[in-house]
Amino acid sequence: MKIRTDDCYAEGSFAELAFTYAPIGLVVTEMRVIRACNIAFADMFGYTCDELRNQMFSILYPSVEEFVNIRDRGVKQLSETNTYRDERIMARKDGALFWCRVRGHSFTTDDPLARAVWSFADLSAERPYVQLTRREREILSHLSEGLTSKEIALQLDISHRTVEVYRAKLLRKFHVSNTSSLFHSLGGIDGDHVVFAGEKT
Repeated sequence: MKIRTDDCYAEGSFAELAFTYAPIGLVVTEMRVIRACNIAFADMFGYTCDELRNQMFSILYPSVEEFVNIRDRGVKQLSETNTYRDERIMARKDGALFWCRVRGHSFTTDDPLARAVWSFADLSAERPYVQLTRREREILSHLSEGLTSKEIALQLDISHRTVEVYRAKLLRKFHVSNTSSLFHSLGGIDGDHVVFAGEKT
């Protein structure tokens, strides 16, 4: 990908230059298909821009199930405000998982994911990824929404006791004594903009 930097400055044509070399990942999507991305976005995930062009966005998730679970979470907010943000776990080409901050803008608010532009920031330096099973991510997702163990059990169609067992395992794994401390140990994350994509149920 070659951009004629001097010509862009001479002509005052900065849009392509800014998109290509922005120091944050930028991607344009159409119906969850990557139509264009910049160098920072491709590098973040370990691909080239050409490798990502026209690929389904699902290839950037830990699993197809996790993509299905998370893909529609921003639709309502984009329809109402045309802004969206969250922090989520994504997957690099080599399979390594990492935290990303995602922000979105739709060009088609009546069908928000038809055409949109997104920014992605790698949070690895401030929030290293800690290995979690898919079920642990799922339990964390519901805990971050403020659900009780009983409510989570109903959502996942598992027993209340099973949820408590997973919650206790998470507290031990992070060497903390309560849910608030658990989110703090994960980098101070809590609230509805944090998404732990779990198994679809």
